[in-house]
Amino acid sequence: DRMKTATLPPVRIEPAFRREAEEVLQPGETLTQLVESAVRTAVMARKSQAELLRRGIQAIEKTRLDATGIPAEQVIAALEARLAAARPSRAR
Repeated sequence: DRMKTATLPPVRIEPAFRREAEEVLQPGETLTQLVESAVRTAVMARKSQAELLRRGIQAIEKTRLDATGIPAEQVIAALEARLAAARPSRAR
């Protein structure tokens, strides 16, 4: 049982941009294949970004509920102390 295919909406572009796209096609590649590849790449990137955001929010919420977080002021103070300690050694 084969799944039917669907089409993406047509995209209007400037003729010069179409020529640029055609100039970068791989041997044997069609403009349609390039567009499909670009859309797939964008979809995967957005899914990864959404998953990263979801996991980050989940981690923040867990830290908040577990009360295991470190106040931002404390983290910044520690980083500033490390930076100050490193400055004299860099000057040498």
